Amino acid sequence: MRQRDRDPQGRARNARPRDGLGRPLPYGSHGVKCMDDGMVLAPMESLAQAQRLLDDARPFHAHEVLEAAWKNAPGAERALWKGLAQLAVGLTHLRRGNGTGAAALLRRAHDHIQPYIQQPPYSVAAEQLTHYATDLATRIERDGPDAIASEQLSPQLRTIRAPKG
Repeated sequence: MRQRDRDPQGRARNARPRDGLGRPLPYGSHGVKCMDDGMVLAPMESLAQAQRLLDDARPFHAHEVLEAAWKNAPGAERALWKGLAQLAVGLTHLRRGNGTGAAALLRRAHDHIQPYIQQPPYSVAAEQLTHYATDLATRIERDGPDAIASEQLSPQLRTIRAPKG
C-alpha cells in the first residue's frame, strides 16, 4: 500500500497529477498544473486570478485560489472566502456531471456569501453571486446538470465600479 504523500514539512499533500477538472489521475500520468498549496496572495490578486480561471472554464483551479484566500483571511472575512470557494467547487461538480453535489455546494455558497451583501469587502459582487448561486442550483435541480453543463458559466466575482469624479 502506498504511503500518503507529504510536503517537506510533513503535512499531507496529494501529489497525484490531476485532470482539468481536478480529478486525480494515476501516478505517472500527465496532468495539468495545479495551484501551489502554500500560495498566499493579496485579496484583490486572489479575486483577479480566480476570475481569470473561471473565465477560462477552470473552476477547480479557481477554487484552489479561493480556498487559499479563505485559509489566510482574517476571521471577519473567512465565511465570504469560503462561500466563493464553494461557488467554484459547485461549478466544478456541475462540469463533472454531479448535479446533486453542484446544487448542494451552490446553496452553501449562497449561505456563506449572503451576510456580506450590505458591505462586501473588495467590491465582491455578493448580491449578484447569491442570486447566481441560488438560480443555478434551482436550474440544476429542475433540468439536470446535462442541460446546463455546455453553458459558459463564469460568475463575476467583483463589481467593477466607475471612478468617482
